[in-house]
Amino acid sequence: MIATVPFAWGDSLEGELGRPVGKRVTQCALSRICGVCGETLGRPIAFLGTQREVGRNAFHNPPMHVACAHTLLGRVGETEIVLTAGFEFVRPARDDEDRRPTFQPNSLLA
Repeated sequence: MIATVPFAWGDSLEGELGRPVGKRVTQCALSRICGVCGETLGRPIAFLGTQREVGRNAFHNPPMHVACAHTLLGRVGETEIVLTAGFEFVRPARDDEDRRPTFQPNSLLA
């Protein structure tokens, strides 16, 4: 169980981690801050994503520090960590079925 609720996530019941909060996710993107601790991001930048998100190179969870990502690994569903030097914040188009914005890394790091 996580002792405190990560910055971009809302309060949850019984210590479970819920979904990221839209306004906080946008704040992370525009201010380039970590979705877990709320501090300024450096490089590399980490994203937690499902296999599908990794395959599409489009993540719903906000950017975070590598160490912060490791604290959430396994607590945000079945996810893996992807590292990048930078990303684009992509808002959904009017006709998109999924109305959540995505983070699209521009260069994946090994």
